[in-house]
Amino acid sequence: MRIAVALAGAIALASGGLVATATTASAAPVTPGSSLIDQAGSAIKKSAKDRYAVYSNKNGIVRYTRTYDGLRVYGGDLVIRTKAGKFAGASAGLAKPLSLGTKPSVTAASAGATAKSQFKGTITKAGTPELFIDASNGVGTLSWETVITGWQPDGQTPSRFHVISDALTGKVVGSYDEIENIAGTGNSVYSGQVAIESTPAGESFNLVDPVRGNGSTCDMNNRTSGTCTTFTDADNTWGTGAPSDRQSAAVDAHFGAAVTFDYFKNVHGRNGIFGDGRGVPSRVHYGNAYVNAFWDGAQMTYGDGTGNAKPLVALDVAGHEMSHGVTENVVPGGLTYSGESGGLNEATSDIFGSMVEFYAGSTEDAGDYDIGEKIDINGNGSPLRYMYNPTLDGRSHGCWSTSTRSVDVHYSSGVANHFFFNLAEGSGATPYGTSPVCGGADAVTGIGKEKAEKIWFRALDAYFVSNTGYVNTTTPGNTARAYSLAAATDLYGLCSAEYKAVQTAWTSVNVAGNDEECFDGNAFALTLSAENASVGPGESTTVTANTALVNGEAEEITFTAGATPAGVTVTFEPATVTAGESTTVTVSAAPDAGRTSGQVTITATAASLTRSKALTVKVGSVAACTVTNATAVPIPDLTTITSEVELGQCAATPSTASSVDVKIQHTYIGDLVVSLIAPDGTAYVLHNRAGGGTDNIDQSYPVDLSAETANGKWTLRVQDAARADTGTLTSWTLSV
Repeated sequence: MRIAVALAGAIALASGGLVATATTASAAPVTPGSSLIDQAGSAIKKSAKDRYAVYSNKNGIVRYTRTYDGLRVYGGDLVIRTKAGKFAGASAGLAKPLSLGTKPSVTAASAGATAKSQFKGTITKAGTPELFIDASNGVGTLSWETVITGWQPDGQTPSRFHVISDALTGKVVGSYDEIENIAGTGNSVYSGQVAIESTPAGESFNLVDPVRGNGSTCDMNNRTSGTCTTFTDADNTWGTGAPSDRQSAAVDAHFGAAVTFDYFKNVHGRNGIFGDGRGVPSRVHYGNAYVNAFWDGAQMTYGDGTGNAKPLVALDVAGHEMSHGVTENVVPGGLTYSGESGGLNEATSDIFGSMVEFYAGSTEDAGDYDIGEKIDINGNGSPLRYMYNPTLDGRSHGCWSTSTRSVDVHYSSGVANHFFFNLAEGSGATPYGTSPVCGGADAVTGIGKEKAEKIWFRALDAYFVSNTGYVNTTTPGNTARAYSLAAATDLYGLCSAEYKAVQTAWTSVNVAGNDEECFDGNAFALTLSAENASVGPGESTTVTANTALVNGEAEEITFTAGATPAGVTVTFEPATVTAGESTTVTVSAAPDAGRTSGQVTITATAASLTRSKALTVKVGSVAACTVTNATAVPIPDLTTITSEVELGQCAATPSTASSVDVKIQHTYIGDLVVSLIAPDGTAYVLHNRAGGGTDNIDQSYPVDLSAETANGKWTLRVQDAARADTGTLTSWTLSV
């Protein structure tokens, strides 16, 4: 069963798309004291309440799921990459460490009733709502997830419908049916004469593939439930190629499952869809005149189409749907099926569905970059999508824009589809169609589908996390561009021809990035083991600066630091290295350093080249001078509420750079006045009815408290000053 889906900020999705679901995996919890977690440091955005479980561990790629205060965190998954057992990099979807209360204001019963009201169709079972942390947008929100099982309005398509609601306000923030499908008009049986594997059974044969994990194909006999009968045959010659012969559609489905299994195993080294050698069950002749095909997380199901005469068993449909199975078994929970991550989910299936079609080498259904061209879903001979020019379908985005994240995932997928086509085949006129570039981008010279597909799979397998997107201003590294460039570096080398082609192909679809610039002659790369360094007064911490030879000969590199925040020093040991070596960067704060934050430029200079990286340095308060209240307080309409904290052992004088971190769930923050009340009664206004109709406050407010005494009772006062909207103060932190 899919775990969290369609999450914060997601719109409800209409059915009728190609399938994506998720599976769960369990493992012993890993505490933050474990070696790899410790080595990853701030790169994984960890908090004291986090616990981790290993989801998968292979080929130096360790994937983890995360819990916070005992609750599952959707969007909290992370990847740690290792070399020789040591930390070599990480991917994480969180924008910052989690810090929120875990006591709901809305009951489970209320969340369940809300979920039922969202379902359109016939309910057969309503699951118990689960309290979890929805961090699909990079920031955690306490939420309920309720799963409704039943039938869609057509009475034949099964449904496992997830509803996500805010556990503090009750507002529905997303919904998602984990059984997605492809709907339309089929046209024929597609595979022609092919070799398929079966299993002897006495004097006959069963359509069970012993070579590929006993994947089987069975006949639903035009029902939607009940026994699915495995196909048998006396002479091991299956079907006639005509849809009227019930075995013919089974041949296509069985062949599609076998080719997809072989593709992932032989091209990418993955042992089948599930990664464990199991074959895929396929059900054909499902429902009556059912014009759909779907993947439900465990098996493929195909309807017979209009008049039960046009089964939807085309090869790229099979490859597309089962590639969703790969995605959901590689990335914990799959790529979140909304916004840009949902577009990448769909694009991944389009990409691999097309590559499966090429891999098959069928003369009846030759490889191309059209999606669903054989099934004629539109009824006019046109495909569902065009990878070489996605806009030809009239709805898909071929170039990224700020609106891409708000369209249906089947249309936001066009950006990645277009990127992949240009990377593989190049832009301009090709044998498969003419591919344009966006704006004034340079033309792209393709590197071939064989290299392009390996780069995409490596990015999915080793880098993508559940909320990876195209553009991410909060966490710039969590993008398909950054991760596919990292994959190209792993496979072909930094600044290789393949690396440069990935850069050019993303630029050609208007997806920019802060990439490593490539130079001719002697060149090296610079990376930091973490983007942030946090210290307290009188403390120090270290970050590793790594260099790698990119081109030419290795030169000596000297490290220097730019301007630092007041009271902070940055040193290097050693200060000079040879390209390919590392140095330890030590960040120290003086005992009297005040609270501050700023970027320090770490510069590495060689005779031929200079590289720089930004390190964000934060100086915090000593523990005794920081206090948090995480008890949720409802904010009724036209009401003032308060929440208190107390300092008792802070020996410091409050700083001019003190801060108040405020987290409020509210549907119209322009109603709110937020003030800090000092122990002597002085009020400091932090937020005064700004932000209009924006949802929620999650902000750190700087405040000059140098005139105050630290110890005593501090109060956060929140006034709802206008009618109609309500909310909840979830937590706040004072650091003096």
